[in-house]
Amino acid sequence: AMLKVANSIINASQIKTPITFAGDVTLSTGNLVIGTAGKGIDFSVTSSGSGTMTSELLADYEEGACSLTLSAGLGTITSSSVTANYTKIGRVVTITGQLLITDNGTGASFLNIIGLPFTPAAPAAGVGREGVNNGLADVIYISSGSATCQMYTATNTYPVATNSTVNFTMSYIT
Repeated sequence: AMLKVANSIINASQIKTPITFAGDVTLSTGNLVIGTAGKGIDFSVTSSGSGTMTSELLADYEEGACSLTLSAGLGTITSSSVTANYTKIGRVVTITGQLLITDNGTGASFLNIIGLPFTPAAPAAGVGREGVNNGLADVIYISSGSATCQMYTATNTYPVATNSTVNFTMSYIT
């Protein structure tokens, strides 16, 4: 491996680590690649907040599509689909998507959203907004240690009509 500096080339054997630059570093092409798991961008030079700091290392970023499915908590849902995407920054996962109930069967008292891309470390909540029926906000409860979460309305029932959509967003910590 070689490092090109201005008009000179430095061989790998001449490079001492850590490498310190006095100014900014600009990559004109390519990416900054983290080559070892558990390593990342270290923000330890920044001042800490008033809480108890446990890490100042940003070691993970990921985004993609989720393969989520639905099931009825009580009752049945005959036909449904979920379209969702996620972004993971550090330990925080945010999922946005849309549930489509094409046939509500006997209805459901709540919905199970199955297949979260990462297992939650602590309970959290999200919110959904039904697009066809009453327009009331729905609560998504995310329990710790499970890849399934549950969606309820404010009355703990879920009267979703056939051909209803629910747009949702949820965030949790891994």
